[in-house]
Amino acid sequence: MSEDQKKTRTIRVDALARVEGEGAFTIRLKDGQVEGVELRIYEPPRFFEAFLRGRMAVEAPDLTARICGICPVAYQMSSVHAVEKIFGVTLPPPLRALRRLLYCGEWIESHVLHVFMLHAPDFLGYSDAISMARANPALAEIVKKSLRLKKAGNRIVEVLGGRAVHPINVRVGGFYRLPTAEELAPVREELAWARDRAREFVQWAAGLAFPDFTEDYEFVALRHADEYPMNEGRLVSSRGLDIPQETFLESFEEYQVPHSNALQSRRRNANDDGFYLVGPLARWNLNRDRVGSVVEDAAAAINLEHPVKNPHRSIVVRCLEVLYAFEEASRLLDSYRAPPEPSIDFQPRAGVGRAITEAPRGILFQEYETDRDGRIVRCTIVPPTSQNQGQIERDLLKLAPSLLTLSDAEAALQAERAIRNYDPCISCATHFLKLTVVGK
Repeated sequence: MSEDQKKTRTIRVDALARVEGEGAFTIRLKDGQVEGVELRIYEPPRFFEAFLRGRMAVEAPDLTARICGICPVAYQMSSVHAVEKIFGVTLPPPLRALRRLLYCGEWIESHVLHVFMLHAPDFLGYSDAISMARANPALAEIVKKSLRLKKAGNRIVEVLGGRAVHPINVRVGGFYRLPTAEELAPVREELAWARDRAREFVQWAAGLAFPDFTEDYEFVALRHADEYPMNEGRLVSSRGLDIPQETFLESFEEYQVPHSNALQSRRRNANDDGFYLVGPLARWNLNRDRVGSVVEDAAAAINLEHPVKNPHRSIVVRCLEVLYAFEEASRLLDSYRAPPEPSIDFQPRAGVGRAITEAPRGILFQEYETDRDGRIVRCTIVPPTSQNQGQIERDLLKLAPSLLTLSDAEAALQAERAIRNYDPCISCATHFLKLTVVGK
């Protein structure tokens, strides 16, 4: 080991690029050894759980949608499902199908944004998607097609949700209004083109050069009896966990670390640090048998290993999930028959409801307690990025020794790549902060 490698060295990035929100990280090395790793989420907390208290539970879907502009549907779905469990609401199949279609739209727009605008530049050696598009006509065409794919996802959310960002059409009991045949027709027409392009992009992503990095993750995701998970299912893991959604807090816990404004999450009573991974890799590894023949054939065509344990290959899995979302959206539209009413009646009541849905970045848990008038007494929200924080730090810890011989700039870039594998949504994670005041 050289003398330069023996000295104390700090690799630090004060503002992460190509992620949603404000975060930073620090890796400290001394005498060739890793001394510490910190993923610092410094975006101010927004206290959504606090200001939901005292509001009517029927307001939760609209309020929680404001937590994130990229995955508002996920917040709506987890909140509306939790409240409907309290009020004893069971949706008829057509309304359930529309909600699944809405979720397809969000997966498409979120995954496409991440894959082509935020993640692809890492693999192709560019600082951003604009530079990538300017580099040569082939890359410019990829960016152009990806924008059209994202627009198709936006259109689904707009038609069903009332608008593409922070949708407003979801309500307890169903929807405020149903889409018309005229509104659905252009969506249906665009899907045929989009499905073919999504299949092409699976091949494209599989041809990228991936760093040699694997980890023995505990993958955690929903698993449904018949479907690739979005809105429903039991919570399972690659290490044998199999529980109903309602017992999430009995198996997982949030806790505060000094260097982050976001709570982290871990398995309770784990033999190790309790960190786990949620998101596309977890969904895929635990539910590949639920994707259907078109997506399975696409995975087989690129010889995708199973399970996928290299987080850099999450870009491939996201492309497969985009293809799945387009296939599922087409199926749902082909079989859709409008119900007589956009929603069903219910009566507010006291109770506790817990629900998990699969946001693009992984499982999103919400819990509500209501009084007899249907007013929120207590609320808990556990976003996917806060759940992945500990595992991201573990990845950085494993990566750190390989950074010793690199310049600070190159080492920082490699560490940022490892973080971007998770597509962190930092604004989502900073919904809450435990504050302890000592003295006066």
